[in-house]
Amino acid sequence: MARQWKGTTFGGERLHKSLIWALRYIDIRLIYAFAALFIVPICSVVNKSRKSAYDYFRNRLNYGWWKSIWNIYLNHYKFAQVVIDKFAMYAGKRFLVEVENNAEAYHKLEAKSEGFVILSSHIGNYEIAGYTFSSGAKRMNILVFAHEKEFVMRNRSSLFDKNNVQMIAVQEDMSHLYEIDRELRSGSIVTLHADRSAGATKCIEGIFLGHTARFPLGPLNVVTMRGLDALAANVTKVAWNRYKLSFTQLEYDKSAPRKEQTKQLSREYIAALEECVKEYPTQWFNFYNFWI
Repeated sequence: MARQWKGTTFGGERLHKSLIWALRYIDIRLIYAFAALFIVPICSVVNKSRKSAYDYFRNRLNYGWWKSIWNIYLNHYKFAQVVIDKFAMYAGKRFLVEVENNAEAYHKLEAKSEGFVILSSHIGNYEIAGYTFSSGAKRMNILVFAHEKEFVMRNRSSLFDKNNVQMIAVQEDMSHLYEIDRELRSGSIVTLHADRSAGATKCIEGIFLGHTARFPLGPLNVVTMRGLDALAANVTKVAWNRYKLSFTQLEYDKSAPRKEQTKQLSREYIAALEECVKEYPTQWFNFYNFWI
C-alpha cells in the first residue's frame, strides 16, 4: 500500500518566514547550493520515497543501477529547487515563465465563451505559472489541498489574485465539485492534477512508460461529463531563473459513449505526460509506487 501524502508544505510558519527573509537578501543560487550539500543528501537516503524513485528510474526508464541512484539525488534536488523558488516568489523574486509550445491552443480556448479544463501534473513547478502567467480574459481556478499551512495559503492567494487566479480547496464533503461546476458553467478555466492516483477512490488504468499504472478518474470525468475542451500543461525548470510552460491539446470524440470518451482522453493525457517525463525525467515528483 502506497503511503498517502499529508498535503502540507514541510516546516512551520517560523521556518517559512526565515526562508523568505533569507531569500530577500541572499542569492537564490547559494540557497540551492546549501540544499544540495546538506539537505538533499539526507532526504535522498532517509525518505522512503527513494524506493519508489529507484523503481521509476531503474525499471521504468531502464537506467543502470548507478545512474538510477544518481538520478534519485537529482530528482530530490530539483524538488528542493522548485520549493525554494515558490518561497522566493513570496519574497518578491521573479522568474521568467515562457510559453514555448502550443500557446495558440490556449488562446483559442480562452477566446471561447465556454469554460475549459487544464490537466496538469506533478512535473516541475506548475504553481509558479499561476504566479506569473496571466490568464487574461478568463478566470483560472486551481484545485488545491484544503489543509495546507495557513501561511502558505495566504502567500499563494496574494500572488494568484494578481493574475486573475483563484484557488478551489478540496473538501471532504465534496462541495468543491459544485464550485468546479459553477466556474466551468460561467466560462472560467479549471486546472486539475491528473497524474497522481494516491488517495483517489476511482481510477483508470493505462500504459505509462511501458507498464500499467493507475490514474485518477475524477479529472477526466470533469471534462467528459460536460463535453469540454481540455489541455495538458506542464511547467519545467530550464534554468535557475527560467521555466518553460508547454500546452498539449487533448483530443477525444465527444459523440462517443462516455466510457469511450474517458478512455480516449486518458490515452491523450498519458501520452503528453510520458513525452514530458522522458524529456525531463528528474522533474517528475511522484515519490509513490505508481505502477500496478
